[in-house]
Amino acid sequence: MQDRPARPRLTRRRVLAAGATGIAALTVPAARAAPAADLRPYASYWYPDRLPPGSPGPGITWRSLRTWTPEGDGDLPFNKATVPLAARFTPPPAGTTARAGQARVCALVSFAHTSGNPSQGSDTADFYALTHWAYLDELVFWGGSSGEGLILAPNAPVVDAAHRNGVPVLGTVFLPPAAYGGRLEWTRDLVRRGPDGGFPLADQLIRVARAYGFDGWFVNAETGGGDARLAADMRDFLAHLRTHGRGLRVTWYDAMAVSGDISWQNELNDHNAPFFRAADSMFLNFNWTRSGLLASGQRATALGRGPYELWAGVDVEANGWDTRVDWDAVVPADGPHRVSYSFYRPEWTWRSLPEGGRDPGAFHARDDRFWSGAALDPAAPPTGPWRPPAAAVADRSTLTGLPFATTFNTGHGTAWYERGRRASDAAWNHLGLQDRLPGRRWTLRTAGPRPRVAFDFSDAWRGGSSLLVDSVDNGAGAPVTVELYTARLPLSEATVVDLAHRTDPGSAGVRVELAVALEPGRFTYLPAGELPAGGQGWSTVTLRPGALARAGTVHALGVRLTAPDGGAVRWRLGGLAVRDGVPPVPARPGPVRVTASRTDAGGTAALRLAWAPAARRLGPVRHYELHQVLPDGGRRFLGGTCGHAYYVAGLRREAAEETTRVEVRAVDELYASSAPASVIFRW
Repeated sequence: MQDRPARPRLTRRRVLAAGATGIAALTVPAARAAPAADLRPYASYWYPDRLPPGSPGPGITWRSLRTWTPEGDGDLPFNKATVPLAARFTPPPAGTTARAGQARVCALVSFAHTSGNPSQGSDTADFYALTHWAYLDELVFWGGSSGEGLILAPNAPVVDAAHRNGVPVLGTVFLPPAAYGGRLEWTRDLVRRGPDGGFPLADQLIRVARAYGFDGWFVNAETGGGDARLAADMRDFLAHLRTHGRGLRVTWYDAMAVSGDISWQNELNDHNAPFFRAADSMFLNFNWTRSGLLASGQRATALGRGPYELWAGVDVEANGWDTRVDWDAVVPADGPHRVSYSFYRPEWTWRSLPEGGRDPGAFHARDDRFWSGAALDPAAPPTGPWRPPAAAVADRSTLTGLPFATTFNTGHGTAWYERGRRASDAAWNHLGLQDRLPGRRWTLRTAGPRPRVAFDFSDAWRGGSSLLVDSVDNGAGAPVTVELYTARLPLSEATVVDLAHRTDPGSAGVRVELAVALEPGRFTYLPAGELPAGGQGWSTVTLRPGALARAGTVHALGVRLTAPDGGAVRWRLGGLAVRDGVPPVPARPGPVRVTASRTDAGGTAALRLAWAPAARRLGPVRHYELHQVLPDGGRRFLGGTCGHAYYVAGLRREAAEETTRVEVRAVDELYASSAPASVIFRW
């Protein structure tokens, strides 16, 4: 199975194969090499110890994990995730077919190629901006190849976005088959014991995960030629990694058997059970059977583990929702779920977009269909052969404390907006800037026709997108309740809710109400004003749901829309915040430094910047934002990050200025900004 041809922003192209012979990857010649003087930081990748013969291809750096140190890793400040893993809870499922406390969902995702994967996003909106975190319990940062590197550390934006939604992220250890360039010496390097009988490279993997801020490793050993001694070392290596890396997860891929041979079992049995016992979970190869999964779950229970610690592999790389899957073997509709399951390459929803139609809105429409089903209603029973996760597993939520705010920013866009005005016309992606988004796409209540609800990128209050409700003219003006968030938010008399919203040109007038559920499934509605027909820009309103009760819990949040005079509605929600009072703005970041720079003849510069974190005395910081100060006093948005270092790809010189000021601000959970810390760059 082969990826789409590499787009110019990528420096390598990989051929991938999955199926009866497992998962494999191979590099082929680059579409475009990275320039030698490129300052851009990239996601890190290594070989265990010995490097391949010859020289690396263009844009590739060969590194040994054995010799890695945090102090010698110049890209570490750009790759270090800072968002802690959020706790989450399971609300009552939206539909009758989804089950809580049973099967879980994992995903192996290749966000980009092994080499040339930018650490902190890039200047395109054409990106796999995963948002359906509510259905995921584990994300594997998938990749690796014999010509680039075998061990991948996830980049910070992916980890920060996942952690904000309570999803752990694993790096990948990939030992490929010999047919794809694998060398048995790499497997032996990985599991070589130290003088004390321990495993130095397992300790290195633990150091990397701690330094980079992610949650563990997916180990995939597919290089043939081993023996029982090597398999025993691999088993002990996994156990060492798990026990010494307290709090880190280890997932094992069903390939190597206890004999040392590569023999995909497609079930849990005597040939692979020792690896399962040594790890936290195991990914079962794709050719499983109904009887095999039933027996695997029973065996896992007999071993003192649980059936949901087994992931049944579901390969969607080639066909997405048209993939033929025996769903009743995994998540039966009429009985308990047998095991959990894992999607291999669900970014099919992005990669399979047609040329000429690769805009963010088109991607999210496809991704919503993959996770929620063709009806785009998680409460609807599935129709057709595809069984989306929303129809089988319960969604999760991290909304348990105040303040909470969202601007429906999906982590990419064709522009950047601040308070409804464009602060940059440049396309961008950075998952670390993604908001917590509605987990259920989309749960609606109406007696009239169902409107279309989607993320829209043509206008925003803040970030790159907003939520658009687009209805047809049914002549009746039937109210529509859009359920947005499940929650366990504390409610007091001091609690207020802020909305930023608008109607678009061509819309009918809209009566807006805030929907608040003080009991699960039962909404109370608070008037939020009436917006005139035709659209007159953004409006903000502050409501006080705390008046509904002296104290309590908000179990769900949404909006109810009515067109009093009938007509089609195009209503846009740009911001939603729940807070108790107004917290102080964050403290200013520490001094900003230019740690490296390169000036091009065309009047642009690339900068590596670093700063000290803002003190937490005034409250936590969500992320940092960078702006260029223009000669007229205006500001241009340059980017943002959750960390304390950032790469500016193209600082534009304005009006032959001799110096340019770059400002860094700390931003809190309500998107309030600190005073700036700044640095002067001399051209």
